[in-house]
Amino acid sequence: MPLKPQPASRIAPVFCAIDTTELAFASRCARAAAAAGFGVKLGKEFFTAFGPTEVRAILPTGTPLFLDLKFHDIPNTVAGAVRSAAAAMGPMMLTIHAAGGPAMIRAAVEAAKAARQKPMILAVTALTSLDAADLKAVGITEDVSSWVIRLAKLAQDNGADGVICAATEIAMLRKACGPDFKLVVPGIRPKGAAAGDQKRVMTPAEAFALGADHLVIGRPITDSPDPEASARAIARELEGAA
Repeated sequence: MPLKPQPASRIAPVFCAIDTTELAFASRCARAAAAAGFGVKLGKEFFTAFGPTEVRAILPTGTPLFLDLKFHDIPNTVAGAVRSAAAAMGPMMLTIHAAGGPAMIRAAVEAAKAARQKPMILAVTALTSLDAADLKAVGITEDVSSWVIRLAKLAQDNGADGVICAATEIAMLRKACGPDFKLVVPGIRPKGAAAGDQKRVMTPAEAFALGADHLVIGRPITDSPDPEASARAIARELEGAA
């Protein structure tokens, strides 16, 4: 059964990234995120293990979903995937790879527009785990910043709503793409939290101050002995910085 559309007014500033194959744990983290007024981001690990049924099941009523599956395929296949995801799970946000090219981006955007509840189409440029050496290893000779701007502009020119970007890229993407292009920022760590495998990180308050629209925070919440307390602490940190 398709997920009922979420209220359009329910737009979370922060999404909790839940990467696990433990259903009870995922449900606990989703409740913790919702209690703090956050949304939930689910990606390949959870979706591959459980599919749309459990995605729907763990979401508290009205909690916004960021479905991070990073579609990258021929245009027709990506369009079909967007239609299926929108109908089955009603996400607020869906991700595609900008490197899939103009036709693929346009196909995703058009499929989203046709959905009962239109998801935002967000393009992935350079993953936050990548640095210049990583790009060079796969044959990209541009520096990270140039590559990110190139792909962000490609996404914008072909109708995408925004991009996933590193916190350190916010200012340059605002300059390149303007104030209305959505910037969703992972690699966010509250004060005192470990960086983990993210090479380009920033605190929540710093990222919002620079102009981020939405943040993605995972392990500082999900690795906590008390996920709800940690999520609420982050919410208080943001309120104090407002």
